[in-house]
Amino acid sequence: MSQPTADLHDTWTIVDGVPIYARVSVSAAPPNSPIIVLVHGFIISSRYMVPVAEHLAPYFRVYALDLPGFGNSGEPGRALNIDELADSLARWMDVVGIQRAVLLGNSFGCQVIARFGVRHPERMERAVLVGPTVDHKTRTAIQQAALLVLDAPLERIKVWALHVPDYFKAGIRRILPTLRYTLDDRIEDFLPRMPVPTLVVRGSRDPVVPQRWAETLTDLLPQGRLVVIPGGAHALNYSRPQDLTRVVRAFLADNRTTELEAREEPRQQPTAFIPPLRAEDRAV
Repeated sequence: MSQPTADLHDTWTIVDGVPIYARVSVSAAPPNSPIIVLVHGFIISSRYMVPVAEHLAPYFRVYALDLPGFGNSGEPGRALNIDELADSLARWMDVVGIQRAVLLGNSFGCQVIARFGVRHPERMERAVLVGPTVDHKTRTAIQQAALLVLDAPLERIKVWALHVPDYFKAGIRRILPTLRYTLDDRIEDFLPRMPVPTLVVRGSRDPVVPQRWAETLTDLLPQGRLVVIPGGAHALNYSRPQDLTRVVRAFLADNRTTELEAREEPRQQPTAFIPPLRAEDRAV
C-alpha cells in the first residue's frame, strides 16, 4: 500500500535582509509531532526535497527551505561558508518561530547540519544524515565529479531536470567558492560533538558515499545508527521517498530503527536494513 502524501505551500521570510523561500506542509500533523526541517545539497534547491517532504507531511510539520543564495531564496551578496549557512538556518528558525527541530539533510546538507549541531546544539532535537559527504578519500573536484557521473544513471531522470536550472541560477561565482568550502570541510571533526541521536542513511548503490565511509561516520557519532536502503543511490529523498520516510518515522518513534536481515557484509554492530518497496508502491 502506498503511503499518504500531503501538499506543501510556498512561504517567504526575510532573514538578515535576505528573502528566504521555504516549502511548508499544509495538512495538520498529529498533535505534538516533531518539526522536520529539510536541508538541501550542494548548489541545488529544496525542489528535490519535495517527494520526501510530501511523504513526511502527514506525520510531521515539515519545512523545506532554500538556503540563502540558492534556489528561490535571495542573494546574500557572496557565497556563504558552512558556518554562515548553519547560522543563517538558525536565524531563519528564529524568524519563523521554530525553537527546536529534527534536521534532515542530503549530501552537502549533512555538512551544514553537522556544523549546526556544534554551533546551535540547543536548537536540534535529532538529526538524519542522508548520503553525508565528503568521503576523506575523494576530496578533490575531479573525484567528486566522477562519482556524480557514476551516480547519475542510478537516479530518477527527473532529478537532473530540477538540478540544471539551479546550477545556472547559482552561477559560477557561487559554485566555485561553495565547492571549495565543501571539499575543505571535515565533517568527521564535527560529528563526535553532535549532541543528539543521529541516523545515517545510505543507499546501497550510492557511489558518492561508500559503505566504509558511512560506517566511519556512524561510529564517530555519540548516538549514531546506520540504515542502508537496498538499491538506493545518493538522492534517496527524491528517488526513494517512501523508503526514507519509513526509516525516519521508525527512528523518530523510538530513537532506534528495527534491525532486519542484512543484505550485505555485516559489521560488528549490525547495520540496519529495510526491505525494498514493491514496484506498485513506488512513487511515480
